[in-house]
Amino acid sequence: MAPPPPANLPLAERVKKLATTLQFAWFLGHFTLLLAVFRYSLSYITFNSSSKWATFTYRLAFLSAVATYGIVVFKAYRARVKPGANPASTALMLLSDENVQYLLISLVWLYSRQIPLALLPFTVYSVFHVATYTRTNLIPAFQPPKQAAGTTPTSPGGAKSQSPLANTIGKFVKDYYDASMTLVASLEIGLWARLLLSAFTFTKGAWILLGIYTVFLRARYQQSHFVQSAFGQFGARVDQQVQNPNIPPAVRQGWETIKGIGRKAVDATDLRKYTGGAAAAQKKPQ
Repeated sequence: MAPPPPANLPLAERVKKLATTLQFAWFLGHFTLLLAVFRYSLSYITFNSSSKWATFTYRLAFLSAVATYGIVVFKAYRARVKPGANPASTALMLLSDENVQYLLISLVWLYSRQIPLALLPFTVYSVFHVATYTRTNLIPAFQPPKQAAGTTPTSPGGAKSQSPLANTIGKFVKDYYDASMTLVASLEIGLWARLLLSAFTFTKGAWILLGIYTVFLRARYQQSHFVQSAFGQFGARVDQQVQNPNIPPAVRQGWETIKGIGRKAVDATDLRKYTGGAAAAQKKPQ
């Protein structure tokens, strides 16, 4: 993230410099998403998810997601994509970026029927992005860190001390980030199962959504060790269950068949086989 405004500026100037950046618009998008999800959850738990307010806040949440990921993609590629560049190479570069993938899937959810579970992965990401921006930008802008006593800005060990609130937020992010990314991976897999169930019950448009989301989840599996780990843990749990002597052999055979099909599908859709090398490491979704 970009550094906060210089501490020697007046408060009004620090706030002005902060509020006129694309990064602040990105923060507002994540913050708006959290507010919209909170308001939608109130409608959902009161069995009023079809009301006008619920529909508005649901769409607003995904509109905010589109805005935030659009800003990240714009900042990342405005200087990298040159006029006259090879269209195929540019498309592959864009589609292999996790932020582009989340931008595209948020557009899908924005124009699709309501699926409340689809909000949750974006919500988890927004919690951490809002927390991180608050710690690194908002708090220093309103309460600049003080120089440690007996030191100068250029002296060894002269780092400025952060506020207790900033330290608390930093500890929260550090302590719960991995667990939260594991939760996101589990939610994304659960969402795929939810779409599969809708497809089997012939819900309108479910097969199309399932196909699109399967492509997205396959890309996530390629790039996220959290998703790989979540699939591995799920497979291990099912393996343990089907080894129960009370489970009919046909069930065990069926599960082995499903695993075999899954492995073949993953291998056949590994883009590294067709691009001549391993994909570059991607930044985490923002």
